Amino acid sequence: MSGSKDNLSRREFIKISAGAAAGVAGLPEILRAGAGKPKQKATDIVTLGESGIRVSRLGMGTGTNSGKIQRELGQEKFTSLVRHALDRGITFFDTADGYNEMHEMLRTAIKGVDRDKIQIQSKISWSKYDDPLKEIDRFRTEVGTDYFDSFLIHCVMRGDWVENQKRLMDFLDEAKEKQVIKARGVSMHGLEPLIATSTLNWGDVRLVRINHNGSSMDKLRGEEVDVNGVVSNIKKMHDAGKGIIGMKLIGNGNFTDPKVRQESVNFVMGLDCVDSVIIGFKSPEEIDEAINNMNKYLS
Repeated sequence: MSGSKDNLSRREFIKISAGAAAGVAGLPEILRAGAGKPKQKATDIVTLGESGIRVSRLGMGTGTNSGKIQRELGQEKFTSLVRHALDRGITFFDTADGYNEMHEMLRTAIKGVDRDKIQIQSKISWSKYDDPLKEIDRFRTEVGTDYFDSFLIHCVMRGDWVENQKRLMDFLDEAKEKQVIKARGVSMHGLEPLIATSTLNWGDVRLVRINHNGSSMDKLRGEEVDVNGVVSNIKKMHDAGKGIIGMKLIGNGNFTDPKVRQESVNFVMGLDCVDSVIIGFKSPEEIDEAINNMNKYLS
């Protein structure tokens, strides 16, 4: 009796094993191809294109509505928010001179943090200063850092910005030579500058607006957003070795439905031309949700 049960169990085991193998063999190719790949996470450290700059895949922005949302938290709550981001593994922080007090608020929030373990990106207005190098020194003092990992021309909105901003581009080249910035680039607001920048060799990093349905994204005046067209231009830049950082994943805060936020994250994480993303948070819960949403897709 005992031997009969053993034989039956063995036969069942062989049958089950064969069925499982057949099931795996029948999986779509894309799933089977990913079976042996390590899981990715929102807080992985990734490289921005060919720049050599390594940042967390998910970064924290400090400029929602030009920093108004973060400023209104007050220093204590903002510092707590930054520390929560750090505790969760976010090491990349985006700020700008145009966000008013956010340079100084970020300095207080990261006081005592090992500078080598975080990455800071700031931005300079394209038409505001006669001596950009002097202003970069001021920015460094305000943030409390010897250097910026990434430094961008802020919010270009015209297709002819490349011709008009050659002087500023030269200043950023000089700042990189002096090693007060490690990588330089540009953030774009509009389809015309996006198209113009897609074939530009200058710089290392591009900050671009991207989500799944075109909310607060780049378009020509009076026209609907062509998400595929935006992605095509982003891909050109990435294929040329530029580091791509995505912004507006939450549609400038317009995606109030959690399902829509997940859809947007899924879309952007599914692109092969976006290295990292920046989201402006105002609560620990938003940080946790973004990490969880990204991890759901990436894993």
